[in-house]
Amino acid sequence: MTGEEKLENSVDFLKKKAQRSLPYSMEMERALLGCCVLDGGQESLALCVENKITADSFYYPFHRIIFEAICDIHNRGQPLLEGTLLECLEATNRMQLAGGRAHVLQICDSIDNAIHMHHFINRLRDYELLRRIITVSTRIVERAHEAMMNVSQFISEAEEQIYSVSQDTIRQSATHVKESVNQAIQIAQMALMHRGQINGVTTGFIDLDRMLCGLHGGEVIVLAARPSMGKTSMGLNFAESAILPPQGKGRVPTLFFSLEMSSDQLAMRLICARAGIDMSALRNGYTPAGQESRLLGAAREFSDAPLWIDESSNLNILELRARARRACSQYKIGLIIVDYLQLIGGMDSRTPREQQVAEISRGVKAMAKELKVPVVLLSQLNRESEKDGRQPRISDLRESGSIEQDADVVLLLARPRGASEEDERASADEEDMPAAGCSLVERELIIAKQRNGPVGVVHLLFDRRLTKFRNHATRE
Repeated sequence: MTGEEKLENSVDFLKKKAQRSLPYSMEMERALLGCCVLDGGQESLALCVENKITADSFYYPFHRIIFEAICDIHNRGQPLLEGTLLECLEATNRMQLAGGRAHVLQICDSIDNAIHMHHFINRLRDYELLRRIITVSTRIVERAHEAMMNVSQFISEAEEQIYSVSQDTIRQSATHVKESVNQAIQIAQMALMHRGQINGVTTGFIDLDRMLCGLHGGEVIVLAARPSMGKTSMGLNFAESAILPPQGKGRVPTLFFSLEMSSDQLAMRLICARAGIDMSALRNGYTPAGQESRLLGAAREFSDAPLWIDESSNLNILELRARARRACSQYKIGLIIVDYLQLIGGMDSRTPREQQVAEISRGVKAMAKELKVPVVLLSQLNRESEKDGRQPRISDLRESGSIEQDADVVLLLARPRGASEEDERASADEEDMPAAGCSLVERELIIAKQRNGPVGVVHLLFDRRLTKFRNHATRE
């Protein structure tokens, strides 16, 4: 067979594939409609709503018309009978669109009992999802043939479309309180068995872990501060504690989104802080002799640690969620850190920035719930606290009050009351750096909000030389 013949056969095969009809079942559609009329629309319509069955779930247009009429009768509070269905279709001039009077009567008499109603709903739902997958996939293929498009954006949109179909398979309904009570008892029993231990992802800070009981899945922990206060450093400290925990604690795979710094810069910070080496001195080539082994030892530790860094910039919330979703499925991520919120792009640049940030905040919360992991979201504070010469408040979160609403925990990083940047510079100039071995300044981590625990202040020390936070001296 020549190459041209093979090509012709391939084209014929593709044409036959394209001519395939969408999956459907007339019997299942008629059976479900018959069940709805048989039981008067009581249990059947409730099950349809719970399983997200709508008129669009039916393949045949006349079955959609009949289902819409059934819903109209139910919503008006009228009894759903064969006669009322016929009256509704006649009164709204939809009888012919529904296939005629004889067809409607045939559907009403097609079922003797509704015992298999769950089966009919599940099958109808499966057919609808298959049709949607085929439609979305066809649209993706057509778009892939378009010229001059942004491939990265196209991939993100395609993944989002496929994921939207899969999300519709999740059936959410009210559950009896017994299930929630059982889960609560299990959580309480675990807490009693491990009394005094942290039952979430440890932050590495004794007082903070004691107040938060660690970082928990499904929660959004907002860490906010003014620029140069150490947001990124604290985020890296959280990551280090998760991937290289104290003995007795399991490693927690961590995903770090760095929208501002490169992965090389973050890795250098992590290694130097772990090895206790001044990064600025190292970059200039001035380090005390014998520190190379410590540096290499720290590098080996992080090389084997379960940490993934995404340094992509200009991400929007959909792209960020898609990347997090893929990482969680591949690497079983247990902690996500995003540095930082204000660098995430909105879906529509024409909308006001406050609306964009609100959309981002809701998206991050949805991501935490969907993936069931704690998400540490770094954020900036506005200048109001500096202007007023006071400690920051939760209302100082920059650009949107929705961050405050969506967050489960809000941490505000600040200097101690009365301290200023000039005071810190003066103390650094006066300090004997070689003798002290480090340049420590005090920081207050204000727990301004916590849904499931107390609020208060945690005192920490910030080593500016190593860009690393430490427990307060009384806790060391």
